[in-house]
Amino acid sequence: MSALPQTTQPNGVFDGPYYLSIAGKLVESKNSFDVINPATGKVLAEAPAATAEQLDAAIAAAKIAFKSWSALGYDGRQKYMNAYADALEAHRDELARLLTQEQGKPLRTMAEPEVDQSISWIRQIAERRILVEVVEETAEHIVELHHTPLGVIGAITPWNFPVLLALWKVAPALITGNTMVIKPSPFTPLSALRFGQIAQSILPPGVLSIVSGGNELGPQLTHHPDIAKISFTGSTETGKHVLRAAAGTVKRVTLELGGNDAAIILPDADYRSIIPQLFWGAVGNSGQWCVGIKRLYVHRSFHKEFVQAFIHYARQQKLGDGLDHEVTVGPVQNKMQFDKVKAFIDDIKANGQNIVLGGDVDENLPGYFIPVTVVDNPPESARIVQEEQFGPIVPIIAYDDVEDAIARANNSPFGLGGSVWGRDTAAAVAVANRLETGMVWVNEIHTQGVDIPFGGHKQSGLGTEHGFEGRLLFTNPKTVLIRK
Repeated sequence: MSALPQTTQPNGVFDGPYYLSIAGKLVESKNSFDVINPATGKVLAEAPAATAEQLDAAIAAAKIAFKSWSALGYDGRQKYMNAYADALEAHRDELARLLTQEQGKPLRTMAEPEVDQSISWIRQIAERRILVEVVEETAEHIVELHHTPLGVIGAITPWNFPVLLALWKVAPALITGNTMVIKPSPFTPLSALRFGQIAQSILPPGVLSIVSGGNELGPQLTHHPDIAKISFTGSTETGKHVLRAAAGTVKRVTLELGGNDAAIILPDADYRSIIPQLFWGAVGNSGQWCVGIKRLYVHRSFHKEFVQAFIHYARQQKLGDGLDHEVTVGPVQNKMQFDKVKAFIDDIKANGQNIVLGGDVDENLPGYFIPVTVVDNPPESARIVQEEQFGPIVPIIAYDDVEDAIARANNSPFGLGGSVWGRDTAAAVAVANRLETGMVWVNEIHTQGVDIPFGGHKQSGLGTEHGFEGRLLFTNPKTVLIRK
């Protein structure tokens, strides 16, 4: 056991060892598991596999820490959080490199911005406050609405943005007075373990614990009676299991789940100028993001020209190891997802759909590389249209009537995000307002911010992250009635 984080090596690279973070200490585990570099297919590091007892210990420490942490008040907690952001910034380069090695995303264009945004997010959230509201005052009494912290938050975080999506949860949970135990994805635990190690020298013991391990830890976290809320980001099917498990103790639950986001390119769009935005909206992070563009609906009047322009832009990109500064598209993160994406390609070919770019996976290459693949005008019934591919495959679908495009976009059990593109902003907004989504962009894509609420509709989620609304969900509304 150690009370201090391991230091960065002289060359600015951290290569372990990795520990669990429990009760302010760095804790070893008797078991470990391999973490694979998706660009090489080789073992990158060994991560500790927490026991059930160690997870219980982390939750118990968080419960104890909650009393003093919640009593600090916003200003006291802000000082700790700013110090934590400073410490993360001092380790920024190593965190970004580690993120590329375990997740696969290009260092310069994806990993470094992810770490930078995470640090900025902590600082911005630390400035936010939820104030006491006077909802009624008469000569006889006053009624106040307070928002008190819930207790111990259990966070289950995914492998596609393992730094950002974790710290997006940490910041609002901690500033509102809660403590947190994070279970990172077993595919990408290293960056979370590392930022947990850094936290132990900054935050009071038990305020933030990181406990890595297999999928068996998830149910233990969601069933645990001392967890007040589960904040989960991941697949819809796993989210359903989380919701059922949380019901036993009536936990608060926020679920950010899958999506099949549609982009509608209106007939008046200057489509050539927006090709880069649409490409990266679909293929950024190798297509592995919940709000990525999964379906492109393009008006038939310029559909052929659009497909050719999209292909031309795609051919300018380089597929490879994200540590190569010329690489813009990295590998798919893990073998499981690699096989799923290949299955989509096999289905497209088996059904005679028109692949106009990519589609050939060289399985002799090391790592999990899927080339950017473009499918021209598959039928609406195609699997690549109906399901979430979560990989670098882009179906570009022709439509004739905007009403039909809206109906197709909404014909999905998912409703996370969407986008609408056109010169007539008012007309584009009118279309956007008819999309059944939790978030929709007009003539931009993937803009996020600490004050911008983000959540899903239908089977894409439950509750809200970010914004004032998201911060409220880490609190309990408590009505205080005072006789004068």
